[in-house]
Amino acid sequence: MEIHVILDSRLGAKALAELGVLAEAQGIKAVWTSSLLDSRDPFVNLTGLAQETKSLRFGPIAVNPYDMHPVRICTALLTLNEFGNGRANIVIGGGGEALEALQIKPDKRVRAVRECLNILKGAKAGEPLSFDGGLYHVKNYHPYWAEAAHPRLYAGANMPQMLSMAARNADGIFLSDLPPALVTDAIQTAKDAKDGSLPESFRINNFFAWHVYDEQDRGFAEAKQWLALRGLFRRWVITTFLEDADYDVIEQNLPAFFQALNGDLAAIDHIPEHIIEGLMENLTIHGGPKTIDRVVEKLETFKGAGLTEIALRLYADPDQSIKLIGERIIPALG
Repeated sequence: MEIHVILDSRLGAKALAELGVLAEAQGIKAVWTSSLLDSRDPFVNLTGLAQETKSLRFGPIAVNPYDMHPVRICTALLTLNEFGNGRANIVIGGGGEALEALQIKPDKRVRAVRECLNILKGAKAGEPLSFDGGLYHVKNYHPYWAEAAHPRLYAGANMPQMLSMAARNADGIFLSDLPPALVTDAIQTAKDAKDGSLPESFRINNFFAWHVYDEQDRGFAEAKQWLALRGLFRRWVITTFLEDADYDVIEQNLPAFFQALNGDLAAIDHIPEHIIEGLMENLTIHGGPKTIDRVVEKLETFKGAGLTEIALRLYADPDQSIKLIGERIIPALG
């Protein structure tokens, strides 16, 4: 199982490039950065990293075909890919916080992502592409200059319809915040869409939060702070390890979790300890030097569930986390 890292999309190009060089040296296989409403443009921001690294893959996560037309996504991706001589990745998804801010309603998500993927797959240096879909259309699109190896295309997917579509149309699936048991279920759904098996080259990744520091209390506090972004609106995920009644408590206290996200950890002190511990244990990787064996064991569980890759979202001091992953985690995983 490859280790990837997800870096803060608000970092500048120079910092991304420096961290990318470090990640490559530590044996990390890919760097991702999010495409957010208030982030730097990920395609432009990754060009320095692309030029400064040799084997590292890289790309944006997750770009949607609602606030950016698939052809524009394609041109940006192929340009970035050219900087890295064919090492670019992309995750195409059907949502994102920008859509709410821009008041864009993401209708027909599965179809929109499928058509976007098909345009991205069809655009090559050879013949011009004409595509006439139900949502998107293009006539004689010809990036004749795009001679590098084609980028790797992932679909952001968690639910059955998107997973099935991804298995048929993408190079990989990018799950988000799923514990191992649900990773196994998602992979089986994808396999079922392909008559029971996926190509050996098919990639299966999972976005997962990383909060491991030299000071164990720091990792614990940071994991607790960011719980609001761990999919707390998904009852179907949370009730695989907590009770329905526990989820009711979470649902009733969502504003408090967002207060904690803004630094007020005391806002969730009244929530029963077993709920907080359950969320942190199942939706994050957190700890310190004394818990590295437990961290490795959790990653081995993800590997056993069928992941070919896991993308660890780094927070404070990403250089320290990259070194820790390279020195302690990758060798232990074998």
